[in-house]
Amino acid sequence: MEAIRPVPRTLLRDRAYEAIRDAIVAGEIEPGAVVRDAELAQRLGLSRAPVREAFSRLVDEGLLESKPQSYTRVTPLVTADVRDAAAVVGAMHELVTRAAVPRLDAAGIAAMRAANERFAAAVDTGDVDTALRADDALHDVLVRASGNRAAGATVARYTPLIRRLERRRFGEGGSCRSAGLHERLIDACAAGDVATAVHVTAEIWRGLEELAD
Repeated sequence: MEAIRPVPRTLLRDRAYEAIRDAIVAGEIEPGAVVRDAELAQRLGLSRAPVREAFSRLVDEGLLESKPQSYTRVTPLVTADVRDAAAVVGAMHELVTRAAVPRLDAAGIAAMRAANERFAAAVDTGDVDTALRADDALHDVLVRASGNRAAGATVARYTPLIRRLERRRFGEGGSCRSAGLHERLIDACAAGDVATAVHVTAEIWRGLEELAD
């Protein structure tokens, strides 16, 4: 029975955080909706403690707001917050791209191309979830190759704020990401052209700042 071990408390907290975060980003829990730890704990099959810890983290990251002894609710979609988050995340992606390009191997380039193919196909069919997962996978290749854990953590923290607006844009029949821009980025990475790769990365994220405007 060695395989049956207690699940670490931190794992339960992370599980609660990811589930609630994803529901907020997807719009399943709408802006302004009040969230209750007991209710979500029951739905997730968890105790209230890890859900409360997840709430605290989500408040810190700007997806929830809380008034002690009163309410915890989903924050409204504020374009200024999205614009600020896009600026920060964009700067981090430029940083990791600059470090990653010289380190990328053939497998990394192939992973980026495969992710962009999934992204383009998903955009064509209106599959929002698959498109955003593919986009994450593409850029994560560069984050991991850079070896910059601080930049990766910053990207992970602020990207959900941006995703909320992106999902709305997709839902309206638009797309705020471009498979063509991705292809230019990948080609620059494959050629070892750091300057062009960073320039295209900046163009991608500048588009998201403009979307918020």
